[in-house]
Amino acid sequence: MKGFEFLQNITIGQYIPGESFLHRLDPRFKLLAVSLCVATLVISNSVSALLASLLFILAGILTARVPLRYAMRGLRPALPILLFLAALQVTAIPKNDVGTVLARWWLITVTDTDFKAALITVTRFSALILLLSLFSSVTSTKELTHGTELLFRPLQRIGFPAHELALTLTIAIRFLPFLALEAEHIAKAQASRGADFGKGKPGLLKRARRMLPILVPLFLSALRRSETLILAMEARCYTGGRGRTHLIRFKARVSDALISACILLIAGFLIYSNRLDPDMGIWRWITGTR
Repeated sequence: MKGFEFLQNITIGQYIPGESFLHRLDPRFKLLAVSLCVATLVISNSVSALLASLLFILAGILTARVPLRYAMRGLRPALPILLFLAALQVTAIPKNDVGTVLARWWLITVTDTDFKAALITVTRFSALILLLSLFSSVTSTKELTHGTELLFRPLQRIGFPAHELALTLTIAIRFLPFLALEAEHIAKAQASRGADFGKGKPGLLKRARRMLPILVPLFLSALRRSETLILAMEARCYTGGRGRTHLIRFKARVSDALISACILLIAGFLIYSNRLDPDMGIWRWITGTR
């Protein structure tokens, strides 16, 4: 049944086994590197810096031997939201009409500043989605759980729940594929009972209206799955991380430190490049000015 494959468009939370260089990195360093990259993407307000970050992420996807088509597929569910945010940046958020006027229609004036804000929004969110997809593709659930706990273990001396945070983070990330698969099952069940799904190519509003009947049963199914998980943990006498020992221990290598240092230098350069105004050439090319 074509049109119901929700799971194939969810790349965040999907682990792809492999023997690449990124797969073999210490999960603690991978967590630090991803956190640093996320902070860089959030702080950067330069299109050039964001595009450079996007190229680095695509290079990481190729290095991890993750199919590029598979990674780009994760942008498909977020595309309507990205387009809506871009339209909002261009039309609804005032910039005091600063910059060169590119288009004018009724009460709406589009300047190069508006276009730059929209491009920054789309590029930033696209890079974040691809980055999280890359991280989950090269990091297994076991590595994510133990890496997060070991990373925050020094804070346990002041009462920080490192083990509980690692468990919650792992469950939240791995829950995304389950929600997509459950939505697919609900849509197929409703379509078999006469619901209008997957026929033709409806517009964005019609497609959103068709998704509304899925939300309530999906929400109830997620609550039932959460309750089942809680009962299973209680049946196994789960009491948290206090007093627990660890079977798996990670050892940092020189390559892990070198990769972290390289990512730190790249992130620092991209953040510093915001002050250098590297977008001037891009806007000259877009607007056709000199």
